[in-house]
Amino acid sequence: MFHSENQTMPSPDLNLDDLDLRILDQLQRDCSLSNQALAQRVHASPPTCLRRVRRLVESGVIERQVAILNPAALGVGLTAIIELTLDTQAAEDLDAFEARIVADPAISQCYRVSSGPDFILVAQVADMDAYQALARRAFTGDARVRNVRSFFATARGKFDTRYPIS
Repeated sequence: MFHSENQTMPSPDLNLDDLDLRILDQLQRDCSLSNQALAQRVHASPPTCLRRVRRLVESGVIERQVAILNPAALGVGLTAIIELTLDTQAAEDLDAFEARIVADPAISQCYRVSSGPDFILVAQVADMDAYQALARRAFTGDARVRNVRSFFATARGKFDTRYPIS
């Protein structure tokens, strides 16, 4: 349908009505729907639907639309969930580490957390050798990293990118 790398924060004044919510629900399920098909599914006219989707993108509610790939088809066989603590929690140190770690293509998610480690990371790699290479370049080679604790997924019970629409 369209592509967006919109990083705008959603406007707090934006009121989402029932039609907006139906549109968002359908796009979360399948963002490749044509405007015609989307309009049919949400019971709106195509021009209204197109206008609403554009407003949702411009307002930052829709950040981007992507394809979700099968990791096994790409040779990505290992998911690591990593707890990481730095030596200091100074804002500039946290910011610098985060900027460096999110640039690594193996890191698919990065969360700054409180009451425990400083970061929770999710990494997608081919195998344990690839994880060891990630650990050497991203964790053990950084003097600011104090503690790393890694967990390896043995099975995936659920993976979903959808948010509940109320």
